Amino acid sequence: MLSETTRAKILELIQKYPHKRTALIPVLYVVQAELGHISEPAMTAVGELFGLSPAEVKEVVTFYTMFYRAPVGKHVLQVCTNISCMLCRAEEILDYLKTKLGIAVGETTPDGKFTLLEVECMGACEAAPAMQDNYDYHFHMTKEKIDRLLEILR
Repeated sequence: MLSETTRAKILELIQKYPHKRTALIPVLYVVQAELGHISEPAMTAVGELFGLSPAEVKEVVTFYTMFYRAPVGKHVLQVCTNISCMLCRAEEILDYLKTKLGIAVGETTPDGKFTLLEVECMGACEAAPAMQDNYDYHFHMTKEKIDRLLEILR
Protein backbone atom coordinates (compact mmCIF):
# COMPACT_ATOMS: atom_id res chain seq x y z
CA MET A 1 0.00 0.00 0.00
CA LEU A 2 2.59 2.59 1.05
CA SER A 3 5.95 2.85 -0.68
CA GLU A 4 9.15 2.28 1.23
CA THR A 5 9.98 5.97 0.76
CA THR A 6 6.70 6.99 2.39
CA ARG A 7 7.16 4.48 5.21
CA ALA A 8 10.63 5.93 5.85
CA LYS A 9 9.21 9.50 5.90
CA ILE A 10 6.53 8.37 8.34
CA LEU A 11 9.01 6.72 10.70
CA GLU A 12 11.20 9.82 10.55
CA LEU A 13 8.23 12.06 11.34
CA ILE A 14 7.15 9.92 14.28
CA GLN A 15 10.62 10.29 15.82
CA LYS A 16 10.25 14.10 15.84
CA TYR A 17 7.32 14.05 18.26
CA PRO A 18 7.51 13.36 21.99
CA HIS A 19 4.28 11.35 21.84
CA LYS A 20 3.89 9.09 18.83
CA ARG A 21 0.20 9.83 18.32
CA THR A 22 0.82 13.57 17.92
CA ALA A 23 2.47 12.79 14.57
CA LEU A 24 -0.79 11.42 13.17
CA ILE A 25 -1.89 14.51 11.23
CA PRO A 26 1.53 15.13 9.62
CA VAL A 27 1.70 11.43 8.75
CA LEU A 28 -1.74 11.57 7.13
CA TYR A 29 -0.50 14.46 4.97
CA VAL A 30 2.41 12.30 3.81
CA VAL A 31 0.08 9.41 3.00
CA GLN A 32 -2.29 11.69 1.10
CA ALA A 33 0.63 13.20 -0.84
CA GLU A 34 1.57 9.73 -2.07
CA LEU A 35 -1.88 8.27 -2.72
CA GLY A 36 -3.88 11.40 -3.56
CA HIS A 37 -6.42 10.52 -0.87
CA ILE A 38 -6.67 8.43 2.29
CA SER A 39 -8.48 5.18 1.57
CA GLU A 40 -9.77 2.65 4.11
CA PRO A 41 -6.72 0.39 3.51
CA ALA A 42 -4.44 3.42 4.03
CA MET A 43 -6.19 4.16 7.34
CA THR A 44 -5.57 0.57 8.38
CA ALA A 45 -1.89 0.80 7.40
CA VAL A 46 -1.44 4.06 9.31
CA GLY A 47 -3.26 2.60 12.31
CA GLU A 48 -0.86 -0.35 12.36
CA LEU A 49 2.13 2.04 12.41
CA PHE A 50 0.64 3.90 15.37
CA GLY A 51 -0.93 1.00 17.22
CA LEU A 52 -4.37 2.50 16.56
CA SER A 53 -7.50 0.92 15.20
CA PRO A 54 -8.64 1.94 11.71
CA ALA A 55 -11.64 3.60 13.40
CA GLU A 56 -9.36 5.85 15.46
CA VAL A 57 -7.53 6.96 12.32
CA LYS A 58 -10.83 7.43 10.49
CA GLU A 59 -12.05 9.73 13.29
CA VAL A 60 -9.21 12.11 12.43
CA VAL A 61 -9.52 11.76 8.65
CA THR A 62 -13.26 12.44 8.69
CA PHE A 63 -13.01 15.36 11.12
CA TYR A 64 -10.66 17.51 9.02
CA THR A 65 -11.71 18.81 5.60
CA MET A 66 -8.14 18.76 4.29
CA PHE A 67 -8.13 14.98 4.12
CA TYR A 68 -9.82 13.31 1.17
CA ARG A 69 -11.32 9.82 1.40
CA ALA A 70 -11.73 9.42 -2.35
CA PRO A 71 -9.66 10.49 -5.35
CA VAL A 72 -9.88 14.21 -6.09
CA GLY A 73 -8.92 16.49 -8.94
CA LYS A 74 -5.71 18.47 -9.26
CA HIS A 75 -7.52 21.49 -7.80
CA VAL A 76 -9.90 20.94 -4.91
CA LEU A 77 -12.26 23.90 -4.74
CA GLN A 78 -13.94 24.18 -1.36
CA VAL A 79 -16.70 26.69 -0.74
CA CYS A 80 -17.62 27.65 2.81
CA THR A 81 -21.36 27.59 3.44
CA ASN A 82 -21.42 28.42 7.13
CA ILE A 83 -23.64 31.25 8.32
CA SER A 84 -21.37 34.24 7.55
CA CYS A 85 -20.56 33.01 4.07
CA MET A 86 -24.16 31.98 3.47
CA LEU A 87 -25.36 35.49 4.35
CA CYS A 88 -22.87 36.85 1.79
CA ARG A 89 -24.17 34.71 -1.10
CA ALA A 90 -22.10 31.52 -0.71
CA GLU A 91 -24.95 29.52 -2.28
CA GLU A 92 -24.75 31.75 -5.35
CA ILE A 93 -20.98 31.17 -5.53
CA LEU A 94 -21.43 27.41 -5.15
CA ASP A 95 -24.15 27.32 -7.82
CA TYR A 96 -21.99 29.36 -10.17
CA LEU A 97 -19.08 26.94 -9.74
CA LYS A 98 -21.38 23.97 -10.38
CA THR A 99 -22.51 25.57 -13.63
CA LYS A 100 -19.02 26.66 -14.73
CA LEU A 101 -17.48 23.26 -14.00
CA GLY A 102 -20.48 21.17 -15.04
CA ILE A 103 -20.33 19.07 -11.87
CA ALA A 104 -22.19 18.73 -8.58
CA VAL A 105 -20.71 19.08 -5.11
CA GLY A 106 -18.52 16.07 -4.39
CA GLU A 107 -17.75 15.42 -8.05
CA THR A 108 -14.63 15.81 -10.16
CA THR A 109 -14.54 17.16 -13.69
CA PRO A 110 -14.02 14.51 -16.39
CA ASP A 111 -10.52 15.88 -17.13
CA GLY A 112 -9.54 15.40 -13.46
CA LYS A 113 -8.66 19.05 -12.95
CA PHE A 114 -11.32 20.16 -10.47
CA THR A 115 -13.19 18.68 -7.53
CA LEU A 116 -15.92 20.78 -5.94
CA LEU A 117 -16.63 20.50 -2.22
CA GLU A 118 -18.84 22.31 0.27
CA VAL A 119 -17.31 22.84 3.72
CA GLU A 120 -18.84 23.95 6.96
CA CYS A 121 -16.36 26.62 8.08
CA MET A 122 -13.03 28.05 6.95
CA GLY A 123 -12.63 30.47 9.82
CA ALA A 124 -12.73 33.42 7.43
CA CYS A 125 -16.04 35.00 8.39
CA GLU A 126 -14.72 38.52 7.94
CA ALA A 127 -13.87 37.73 4.30
CA ALA A 128 -17.09 36.00 3.30
CA PRO A 129 -17.86 34.37 1.01
CA ALA A 130 -14.65 32.37 1.21
CA MET A 131 -13.30 29.43 -0.75
CA GLN A 132 -10.10 27.47 -1.13
CA ASP A 133 -8.16 26.09 -4.06
CA ASN A 134 -6.20 23.28 -2.43
CA TYR A 135 -4.46 25.16 0.41
CA ASP A 136 -4.85 28.69 -0.99
CA TYR A 137 -7.64 30.83 0.43
CA HIS A 138 -9.69 33.23 -1.67
CA PHE A 139 -11.87 35.87 -0.03
CA HIS A 140 -14.88 38.05 -0.86
CA MET A 141 -15.62 35.75 -3.80
CA THR A 142 -17.64 36.97 -6.76
CA LYS A 143 -18.47 35.44 -10.14
CA GLU A 144 -15.77 37.62 -11.70
CA LYS A 145 -13.15 36.40 -9.22
CA ILE A 146 -14.16 32.81 -9.90
CA ASP A 147 -13.79 33.36 -13.65
CA ARG A 148 -10.29 34.79 -13.17
CA LEU A 149 -9.27 31.99 -10.79
CA LEU A 150 -10.52 29.23 -13.10
CA GLU A 151 -8.70 30.84 -16.03
CA ILE A 152 -5.43 30.81 -14.07
CA LEU A 153 -5.91 27.23 -12.84
CA ARG A 154 -6.74 25.78 -16.26
